[in-house]
Amino acid sequence: MASQNTELLPAAEAVGSSQWQRGVAKLLRNRAAVVGGIIIVIFLLSALFAPILYPGNPNAPNLIHSLERPSASHLLGTDQLGRDILGRILYGGRVSLTIALGSVAMGMIFGIPLGLVSGYFGGKTDFLVQRLTDIMLSFPPFILALALVAVLGVGLKNTLISVGIAGIPHTIRITRGCVLSIREQVYVEAARAVGTRDSVILVRHILPNVMVPIIVNSTLFLGMAILFAAGLGFLGVGIQPPTPEWGTMLGSGRSYLFAAPHVATFPGIAIFLVVLGFNLLGDGLRDALDPRMGYE
Repeated sequence: MASQNTELLPAAEAVGSSQWQRGVAKLLRNRAAVVGGIIIVIFLLSALFAPILYPGNPNAPNLIHSLERPSASHLLGTDQLGRDILGRILYGGRVSLTIALGSVAMGMIFGIPLGLVSGYFGGKTDFLVQRLTDIMLSFPPFILALALVAVLGVGLKNTLISVGIAGIPHTIRITRGCVLSIREQVYVEAARAVGTRDSVILVRHILPNVMVPIIVNSTLFLGMAILFAAGLGFLGVGIQPPTPEWGTMLGSGRSYLFAAPHVATFPGIAIFLVVLGFNLLGDGLRDALDPRMGYE
């Protein structure tokens, strides 16, 4: 009986690996997901190589060129202080993507372990974790982030922390739900039967099998995190001037919507494209990796 149980473990891992391979192949056939991935790669590379693409200082004012429309010298025009909008969008991408990636990483670092422990052990542990999650979910995520910024203060670090905390309860819920359906599977029971420690079962057998919905959720939350950061910046409680950030740029440009609409339009387009890219990629990942969708 013990030998049969041990044989189930590598078989389960082989099935999981095969599903990942088929999922990646299906993802590459999804045109919308590929377009989303291309958009994200373009913005990531633009942010990474911003000092090369725009070697000047994006924060340096030049009032002589204030509110100039797009031209050969300033491809996207200038803002109210004469600063090049293209340069500020490139450097603002660094800030926005840093907040998005950092907040999602924070949500996964705290949310996944709590969800694993809550779903696997149940009992009082599950009760305490879920009540804390319920309290956090009673607030809309953006309102929760706004309240946290009001407590912690403005700035890059506090914005990242606030947006990250707002995403933790959703990661906990998704992880816990997956664990509840997986912990009774045959290969988990087999691991218990041969005396495998709970920590090993969680890390080796359960965690890899809950990563698909977590990755899909995290990809979609990247777009939401950018929207949250932009919303906080637009309201004046996020990233502070003169640091370039898309939401802050959008907020400062709203006073010139009629006189110089390009000041607010181009940062808004940047936000729209990046969020669209993450949503398309997230939907593609869900369709490709969710076994209920089937494989062609």
